[in-house]
Amino acid sequence: MKVLYYDCFSGISGDMNLGAMIDIGVDKNYLEKELLKLKIKDYSIKINKDARKGISGIKVDVITQETHVQHFHRGLKEIKEIIGDSELNDNVKNISINIFNNLGEAEAKIHNKNINEIEFHEVGAVDSIIDIVGAAICFDYLKVDKIMSSSIELGGGFARCAHGLIPVPAPAVVELLTGVPIKMGAVPFETTTPTGAAILKTMVSEFTDKKTFIIDRAAYGIGNRDTDIPNVLRVFIGNVIEKENKAVILKDQDTDLSENDINIEDSHFILECNIDDMNPEYYDYIMERLFEEGASDVYLTPIIMKKERPAVKLSVLCSEDTEKLMKEILLKETSTLGVRKYKVEKTMLNRVSSVINTVYGNVRIKISYYNGHKLKIKPEYDDCKRIAKENKVPLSWVYKEINNYFSYDKS
Repeated sequence: MKVLYYDCFSGISGDMNLGAMIDIGVDKNYLEKELLKLKIKDYSIKINKDARKGISGIKVDVITQETHVQHFHRGLKEIKEIIGDSELNDNVKNISINIFNNLGEAEAKIHNKNINEIEFHEVGAVDSIIDIVGAAICFDYLKVDKIMSSSIELGGGFARCAHGLIPVPAPAVVELLTGVPIKMGAVPFETTTPTGAAILKTMVSEFTDKKTFIIDRAAYGIGNRDTDIPNVLRVFIGNVIEKENKAVILKDQDTDLSENDINIEDSHFILECNIDDMNPEYYDYIMERLFEEGASDVYLTPIIMKKERPAVKLSVLCSEDTEKLMKEILLKETSTLGVRKYKVEKTMLNRVSSVINTVYGNVRIKISYYNGHKLKIKPEYDDCKRIAKENKVPLSWVYKEINNYFSYDKS
């Protein structure tokens, strides 16, 4: 899954966003050509390489004959008409209008007005319209599957707007980013503008500081100020490995499990023998043979025998059908002179054998159920070991990937 990730450690503005989009791969000539479809006159776009604190990126300036000192007003209806009457494609139009709708709703709440009564000041200017529609063109161009963002630095102090001095963050920014993780006070200036906040509010589907994706490339949009922290907007294009092929059944088992998920088997036996005089190298071979011939479990227990001799108790759990063969292996392959036997009741959860596709390769798993719900997941160790070696990664990474896989699958 292709993702676009905003790393807003120094906030976001409309022009910083355009710079970052061009730096990440949007064709600047394509962007300028598409913006001409708005049929807005008396503006130009200046695109240059620039740097802040040694970090280079793209600086975008939208130059118009309008100034923010002039108290021009454009209502939401007028802006929608400008966008609707353009020759832009429907996706770009919809994104642009959604961003302006979010701005309008925030302003309406702040000023206690109906959204249709709102007249935009700064964000109604030509440069802000270019920033927002330009953002929509870039999103349409990149065609990512998901847009994510870090927590957002808002800055501090005061800023001047058409209404006079207002606290930073601006009320519109606060309203737009309600419910979104933020940070404040890194610098005594505005770092996130209403335009930048509206772009994130509209387009971002997940806010997280965890960068859980594989980075393909990074880019930087350069801001206007030279502040104590780099005044840049960093963006990443990356890939999230999707959790596919969640359960490919390997065995013909009934996976529609009901509340009766416990099997009780009373025809199992434990076979035991005490060994104090055998080469310990033999145990691996003997255990392997017992499992190959159908033992349900084989285990060794250190014990002390007569005359305080250290020894090993070799135990085998087996069914009634395999009991005779298990005894034969123990008597032939070990140094024991006899085998004990006692009957046991075996209680088991129903299990389904499956395979999952991880980022490192396929792993066989056993899933057990209780009361119709998935209770335990156990990966095959040999598979995990194999793909860890093949990918030259720690074994713990393979297990973590499997655990993360099932954290997405709560069924």
